[in-house]
Amino acid sequence: MSSQVIIPSDLPQLAAETTADRPWPLRLLSKKMAEYVGRMSPMWVEGEVLQFTPRAGSRAQFFTLRDLDEQFSINCKAWTNVIPRDFVEGSRVVLRVKPDFWVGNGSLSLQVAEIRFAGVGDVLAQLEMLRKRLGEEGLFSPERKLPIPFLPKRVGLICGSNAKAKDDVLVNAAARWPEVDFEIREVKVQGLASAGQVIAALAELDAMSDVDVIVIARGGGSVEDLLPFSDEALVRAVVAARTPIVTAIGHEGDRPIVDDAADYRASTPTDAAKRIVPDVQEERRILSEGLKRGRMAVDRRLTQAQTDLDTILTRPVLAYPLTLVETREEELNRAAVRLTELVERRLSEAENSLDAVRRHLRALSPQAVLDRGYAVLRTPHSVVRDAGEVDIGTCLEALLASGRLELDVTAVRSGDDREE
Repeated sequence: MSSQVIIPSDLPQLAAETTADRPWPLRLLSKKMAEYVGRMSPMWVEGEVLQFTPRAGSRAQFFTLRDLDEQFSINCKAWTNVIPRDFVEGSRVVLRVKPDFWVGNGSLSLQVAEIRFAGVGDVLAQLEMLRKRLGEEGLFSPERKLPIPFLPKRVGLICGSNAKAKDDVLVNAAARWPEVDFEIREVKVQGLASAGQVIAALAELDAMSDVDVIVIARGGGSVEDLLPFSDEALVRAVVAARTPIVTAIGHEGDRPIVDDAADYRASTPTDAAKRIVPDVQEERRILSEGLKRGRMAVDRRLTQAQTDLDTILTRPVLAYPLTLVETREEELNRAAVRLTELVERRLSEAENSLDAVRRHLRALSPQAVLDRGYAVLRTPHSVVRDAGEVDIGTCLEALLASGRLELDVTAVRSGDDREE
């Protein structure tokens, strides 16, 4: 059966014959466009693979082909056996295709019959060169990155208008910490104007003293969609920011250059929400566990202290504290008795010695001589030992065993006279 579209007789047969009063139904236009595209011959086209996710076990694979010079892309479909082994995003390829117009939604795509590599994609190659150059400048150095605060007073959020990434950050952050406060700036996150708007929002939030951390969120997309987040000016603005920056631009497989410059790169907006605020339930659990461990530690210390105290109390010195005093008292009593004995012995010995000395002194004392009837004569100045020492008329004093006599010398005889 012929694929040619048959136009009803009551409608204009050619597009040029249509008028405002006699228009074609939209379905007829779509069918005519499909018919026209279907008559096109297979052709070779060149472009860059931007978005390709292999579908394991599927007969067909889908990807996006981007023009090398213009911001234009088109969806492509190829049988799995046509896809080369090294076919990846960023590949520069030449394809033999047959255009296909889908009537249902009015979309144009390419049915790929053959794929040949034409070199590495220019865009990704340029991005890698830029990434390398900025890295050599030290912009991605770990020492430069700022720490993310544990609990920020206010969180700055740069995201698309009514984007899912915005909801992911807000909802998940509020679920973790309900009191979290956001300062939101909605900007374009795709297209040529995106980088400039993100830079302006970043500068505004960075100037706010109460904003402690800034999140730049998008949440994935094609390589082409994420190109603004590899803009050199934006990367340098992130590096120069005084406020810690968290990026959530792509998914695990996406890595725009701004991710390397950020202080923390989150894999998704949800991951960013988990990073910027703590989980209140988890913090309560940690506090509860800490309190529990603290109480257990105190209980252990008290139990050990009580055991040590009980052990000390069982020692004799504390169980019977007077024992030490009584022992010392007995020692003091024994020492006192011995000291008394020693003193009495010394006193007795001293008394005996004193008696002996007394007897010896008495034996040598002039008094003993006087007691035998002798007398001692002396002048006012000395004892008279020789008669020649005194003259007649001298007054002498005589010391007797008992009493004294005053004598006047009437005669003096020398020792020679006595002998005669």
